[in-house]
Amino acid sequence: MDEAKVPEAWRVLRIQSELVDGIESLAKLGGAVTVFGGARFDSESQYYAEAQRLGTILGEEGIPVITGGGPGVMEGANKGCFSSSSASVGLNISLPFEQVPNPYQNISLEFRYFFVRKFMFVKHAVGFVIFPGGYGTMDELFEALTLVQTSKVKPFPIVLLGTDYWQGLIDWMKNTMLANGCINERELHLFNVVDDADAAAKIILQHARMLQAQEIAE
Repeated sequence: MDEAKVPEAWRVLRIQSELVDGIESLAKLGGAVTVFGGARFDSESQYYAEAQRLGTILGEEGIPVITGGGPGVMEGANKGCFSSSSASVGLNISLPFEQVPNPYQNISLEFRYFFVRKFMFVKHAVGFVIFPGGYGTMDELFEALTLVQTSKVKPFPIVLLGTDYWQGLIDWMKNTMLANGCINERELHLFNVVDDADAAAKIILQHARMLQAQEIAE
């Protein structure tokens, strides 16, 4: 049924069912790394290769990888993790274009609502790695920064991969947002910028091991 024609009460039930299904399906996942990035990069792209390398490193370290389940960077990260014993998770969404589930998912979920899917991206995250991408990637980046900034989640690493791609945005944040007092100096350092998967994995793994040590100590 067309979403616009669904009675409000039924829409609430749809939302509830997506939440329950997502939570139950990932209940045993543990700490995972969520990888975001553009769907339009093909398998010959440098970013696809780096995403695959990142998925491989994390998977071999026993850390599940979560992506949006589509092509491009998402497929690369899922593909790298898929060959390991760690879960390769795709949180797919119904879209009129681009979103074709990639074949490298041990766990594949389908969402209708962006906000439910976003909740699932964050719920198990011990880190986010943000590759170059479009509007959706930007949305996910600033969602993560806002959640950490406002202490709605426990702080976790937010790593941007690709200095050349991100530098213009970072310069604008410094020269416009910071200069106008819209963010402060500390908030400008809620993320790291790296140029390859190994550097991104190093930051993420350091944080994940710190969390593991804290759990053992407790």
